[in-house]
Amino acid sequence: MELPQPFEERMARWLGEEYAAFRQALEAESVHGLRANRLKVAPEALAARLPFTLEPVPWAPDGFVYGQGERPSRHPYYFAGLYYLQEPSAMLPATLLDVQPGERVLDLCAAPGGKATQIAAALGGRGVLVANDVHPKRIKALVHNLEVQGVTNAVVTNDYPAHLARVFPAYFDKVLVDAPCSGEGMFRKDPALINEWSLDLVNWCIQQQKGLLRHAAAMLKPGGLLVYSTCTFNPEENEAIIEWFLRRHPEFELVDVPHQPGWARGRPDWVDGGRPELARCIRLWPHRVRGEGHFVAVLRKRDAADAAGDVGRVPPAGRPPHLGKQALEVTPPDPWMVEAVARFEAHHFTRPVLTAEGRTLIRFGRRLFLMPPDLPDLSAVRVVRPGWLIGDVKKDRYRPSPALALALSVDDIRPERCVNLPADSDEVMAYLHGEPLGQPLTPGWNLVAVDGYPLGWVRQLPGRQKNHYPETWRLSK
Repeated sequence: MELPQPFEERMARWLGEEYAAFRQALEAESVHGLRANRLKVAPEALAARLPFTLEPVPWAPDGFVYGQGERPSRHPYYFAGLYYLQEPSAMLPATLLDVQPGERVLDLCAAPGGKATQIAAALGGRGVLVANDVHPKRIKALVHNLEVQGVTNAVVTNDYPAHLARVFPAYFDKVLVDAPCSGEGMFRKDPALINEWSLDLVNWCIQQQKGLLRHAAAMLKPGGLLVYSTCTFNPEENEAIIEWFLRRHPEFELVDVPHQPGWARGRPDWVDGGRPELARCIRLWPHRVRGEGHFVAVLRKRDAADAAGDVGRVPPAGRPPHLGKQALEVTPPDPWMVEAVARFEAHHFTRPVLTAEGRTLIRFGRRLFLMPPDLPDLSAVRVVRPGWLIGDVKKDRYRPSPALALALSVDDIRPERCVNLPADSDEVMAYLHGEPLGQPLTPGWNLVAVDGYPLGWVRQLPGRQKNHYPETWRLSK
């Protein structure tokens, strides 16, 4: 691996005698991981079902390392959302956020969704997750991953943190800032990042990281936790950012996280005037753990009575956004839409799901969503998904969405409208390729599942079937 000379010189200076082990680790194979989705399956049950060699990730109760050459991305359980492919070190930030069911959580830089889906699993369908990303092109992957994982309590936004801070002042119990960074910790996994690296990129990232933390601080409740993480090694984007933040936000303090074998502490000696508390930060090095490079700092916002700063301060909004056309206005559904949803539920479900109390049915164009409770007015935010997409309506007909199917249990569907296929069957692979099933079904909509875990819909029409598994999701042949 040929590395930029400035990078090598800096790392050799900081690591000293450890540099040789670090450099050797970068020449080794990258480590691959997957994380069980507790919204659907317990980790031990998943491990017993999967035909892969799995070893637990020490710092992530739901995480596993899988063997080189194995392909979990082509197993039907992957398409059913039973697990998410995630590099092991990347599982640490959301683990340390310590999310509890019912909390309000913000993932400020959420795409493509690895940490957001981990947070959603910890919420257990309660509370609310706001998953934001400023890059419109990355939002599609975020939405897709949340839907496949069966997340029903997420709002997806595509806006600047400054705008979010004015809508959500002191609203969240937990905030994750997995900041854009120079990516040094991913060189082994993605060698293309080596060619993109430069000191100019490092300096650009520093400015972005400072802005993200300022606005994140304004959205956190007193007493709440803020986790800052990067996948880079240099102290300018890590310890120095935390030092800068704490000087300007004395209402925050670093939390001392119990360390595990292989973890390294933060390095205050790498920062001019670095306070000793920076040692409470965590560094994961590829020559010390089975994973790539990561930095994590856990910060607590003091209660209002104990804070030395202004815990409610909202930074200036800055320049107006240039994110393209604003999302469609959220409006109540027409009465006939509500009737169409209730009619579908009565014919297909064993219990109230779409009309259950505690959620608000809203219309977003022709699409219907169930919105999480207790949200502020979102009219000033560019919203991509205001909740759980349950389907769309055209004329007087309701069509269920893939996101609805993937968040259901087979017990929610009437037995005559559920097709349960074994994971090793040709039929389940044909369905994932977009083909019709080889058996006649109950007329209308039917749920297709693999070993009891929903995959999507198929519609039985007179004389033919229509596979409604989305084309962009299908398994390539």
